[in-house]
Amino acid sequence: MSTNPLVQSIETLAKERGIDPAIVITAIEEAVLTASRKSYGKDGENLKARLNYETGEVELLAVKKVVEAVENPATEISLGDAQDIYRVYGEEYAAGIELEDEIEFPKSKEKLGRIAAQTAKQVIFQKVREAERRNVFDEFSSRVGEVVTGMVKRFEQGDIIVELGRIEASLPRKEQSRAENYAIGDRVRTVIKNVNENLKGPQVILSRTDPALLVKMFEQEVPEIYDGTVMIRGAVREAGDRAKVAVYSRERDVDPVGACVGMKGTRVQAIIRELRGEKIDIVEYSDDPVEFVMNAISPARVQRVTIVDDQDRVMEVVVEDKQLSLAIGKKGQNVRLAAKLTGWKIDIKSEEEKRKEVEAQLAGFDWNAVAEGQAEMPLTGAAAMDALFNPNMGADTATESVEAETAAPGEGVPESDESAGDASPVALETSPDADGAETREQE
Repeated sequence: MSTNPLVQSIETLAKERGIDPAIVITAIEEAVLTASRKSYGKDGENLKARLNYETGEVELLAVKKVVEAVENPATEISLGDAQDIYRVYGEEYAAGIELEDEIEFPKSKEKLGRIAAQTAKQVIFQKVREAERRNVFDEFSSRVGEVVTGMVKRFEQGDIIVELGRIEASLPRKEQSRAENYAIGDRVRTVIKNVNENLKGPQVILSRTDPALLVKMFEQEVPEIYDGTVMIRGAVREAGDRAKVAVYSRERDVDPVGACVGMKGTRVQAIIRELRGEKIDIVEYSDDPVEFVMNAISPARVQRVTIVDDQDRVMEVVVEDKQLSLAIGKKGQNVRLAAKLTGWKIDIKSEEEKRKEVEAQLAGFDWNAVAEGQAEMPLTGAAAMDALFNPNMGADTATESVEAETAAPGEGVPESDESAGDASPVALETSPDADGAETREQE
């Protein structure tokens, strides 16, 4: 560190503002040069300012080019005059002066006065602020998505101003969880969502509702996620109420859900406390969309999942009657989060609703036409039959086609089945005959 008081002050200022001392020195030189041009600008001289590190003084210099014939005395000097000036340093030094060289002549700063000094001060402050803003923008732009801890400093029209070291960041109202309240001086952990550059300088935007905050918290609390053994394949939130996280294990022996929950729920409870009681569903990710949707509907138990439209990504999910409200969730929250997590549109129905739908389809179907071979049962009708008479059957085992034949009177009539008789007015059962064909028998 230099012993010169001015240079020491420059280095201290640069350290406090987190900028390069060279930026401050350049700002001082430009400030002196700007102030000098107001006094010497009329002369048309080519001025230059330079800090002398030994004396700590900012020198003002007039620069002239060595030419053969002088046309502008303010910026040019003849070769002979230049050699005469430098003969005081010796004949050898003077002989080294050549055409097109630039010679510096000291200029007095006494002419600058108070106004010039004030102008120089303003220029210095402006340059330092610009350098500081540029450093802040560059630093925090590379930290988007990172979790930071700050202190609540003040409130501005619903927004919370958070102090992050030497800068102030904003936690807008829309990025705040409705389950949380803060007071001045509270410590708050947030995620850096964005950095905006405006006239007042860079503005760091924080968030308490972004799913990235949840992901980072799991990375900090669960060692298996930090070292890459368990991966988070998706996270969705409705801040303050509920969140869903899909996890996947890269090792067969590691249970991804158990690793995130921890012994007696210690790991996930730490995150829930940080989020002020927000409920978190941890589900296992699967490459099979049907299985993934079944997991995502948790905590409700799914009876059957059917892909309605693969292109538009639509699924139909059937649950037990008593599980319907749990599957839908409060104001549709559970199924809405499951749809966001999986990327599929989910249509949830109870067994009773599905039964009525199937009965309505079967009521208007012409069975005689099918039996006589004049009509074919549509795919939806066959799948509907399976859904009606085998409510516990998975979507992957649904029948795609049924060949119908009418049994002879008095033949193939099974004994009464109370459960089948209660299911619908007409109970149908398929059984293979001796030739391997399927025969529909009516009870």
